[in-house]
Amino acid sequence: METGQDITITELRLSYRYIQEHPWVVTAVNGFLSAYFMEQPSFRVQRHFDELESGMHVWICEVPSTMKMTTLLRRLQADIPPCRYSQSTTESTCAPQYLIDSLEQN
Repeated sequence: METGQDITITELRLSYRYIQEHPWVVTAVNGFLSAYFMEQPSFRVQRHFDELESGMHVWICEVPSTMKMTTLLRRLQADIPPCRYSQSTTESTCAPQYLIDSLEQN
């Protein structure tokens, strides 16, 4: 990684509903993020865990300031079942969060 490069900690989340509809998608996202690291070594996954309270899978990523997370998400959407994503920032973490969810809202 380049010295002095700004890094943003970003959360990528898969909703419980989306995982229930497509159980294999967690493995697909893991593989995609590993391949993305090979292509863009300044991008890293710090941690991946299953959030028990919400049932979501969460990836904590180091994203270089020169990288657009929306580009990564568009490429990911080509490899997984139809979905929508939204961005938010919580006051408790101040880290941008991207939630991948089902197209249908129940």
